[in-house]
Amino acid sequence: MPQVLVTGASGFIGGHVVQVLLERGWKVRALRRASPTPSLPQSPVGMEWVTGDLRSASEMLRASTNCQAVFHVAADYRLWVRNSAEIYESNVQGTINVLSAARKNGVEKVVYTSSVGALGLNADGRPADENTPVSLDDMIGHYKRSKYLAEREAEKFLLEGLPIVMVHPSTPVGPGDIKPTPTGKIIVDYLNGRMPAYLNTGLNLVHVRDVAEGHALAFERGLVGEKYILGNQNLTLEQIFAILEKLSQVKAPRVRLPYHPILWLAHVFSGVSALTGKEPLIPLEGVKMAKKFMFFDSSKAVKELGMPQTPVEQALQEAVTWFRTHGYAP
Repeated sequence: MPQVLVTGASGFIGGHVVQVLLERGWKVRALRRASPTPSLPQSPVGMEWVTGDLRSASEMLRASTNCQAVFHVAADYRLWVRNSAEIYESNVQGTINVLSAARKNGVEKVVYTSSVGALGLNADGRPADENTPVSLDDMIGHYKRSKYLAEREAEKFLLEGLPIVMVHPSTPVGPGDIKPTPTGKIIVDYLNGRMPAYLNTGLNLVHVRDVAEGHALAFERGLVGEKYILGNQNLTLEQIFAILEKLSQVKAPRVRLPYHPILWLAHVFSGVSALTGKEPLIPLEGVKMAKKFMFFDSSKAVKELGMPQTPVEQALQEAVTWFRTHGYAP
C-alpha cells in the first residue's frame, strides 16, 4: 500500500482521515504542529508522527518525501482571530507550500480539503452544488476568504499538471472534536444550557467519519480536477436543536432572535475583542454567515464516490456522548 502524508492529522477531520487510511492498510505519515493535542494514539501500527509547519516550504518538502499521495486536510478554522494574517499564512501560503512540495516530490495524487465555505450559495435557498457560481465578494470573513483563495491556488497547480482531487466537507459532527470546532462549540454550548435563543439559519450536517471515508474514496475513485461536496442532510438550526433535545434531554431554545439586533451586538463585541484580544462572546463572522442557509447537494459524492450517508441523528448522538464522556458537558 502507498505511503501517504496527511496534514492536519491531529485535527478533527484529519484524525479521522488517518484512522480510515490505517484501516485500509496504508502507511501514514501524520503531520502535526510542534505541540498539538493529538486525537489519535501516539503510535498505531502503520503510522508515524512528523512535526512541521505549513508555513515552511522546506518542512513540507521534507514531510512529503517518498510519499505516493498527499491528503492536505490542515486548515486554520477560526471565526475570530486578532491577527487575520495568521489565517492566510496557514490556509493560503500553507496550501502553496504543500502542493509545491507534492509536485517537487512527484506525488502521484493529492486530495485537497477545501470547504463548502469556498463554494457559492443560491439566492433562493436551494441547495448549492460544486458548480454554483461564486466570487471572492461572496466570502464572509477571513476563514472563508482564505479557503476561497487557497482553492484558486490549488486550481493553478492543477492546470500545471499536479493531479489533484478536491473535496468540500460541509458541517462535520461526531466524536473526537477536541478543540472543539465552531460547530462543535454550538453543541457544547447547547448541552451546557448556554443557548437560550437562536438565529434562523441552516447547515448541512454530516458524520465526520463519512467525511473521512469520502477523502479515501476521493483518492480511490475521484477524477483528477473534479470537486466533491462531502455532506449529508440540510437542516435548519431549529431542527438541529429539536434533534439535540431528543438525544440529550436538554430543553431546546424556543426564542428565535431577529437578525439585525444580533448583528449590531456582534459588532459591539467585535470592537471589545479588538481592544482586549479575547474571543468575542458573539463572533461577528458567525452572525454574518447565519444570514444565509448553508444548504448543499452532496449527491455527486454519493453517486460517483460511493460516500456513505450515516444518519445525522447518529452523528449528533455520538457527538453528544463524546462531549459528555470527555467532560465538555454534564
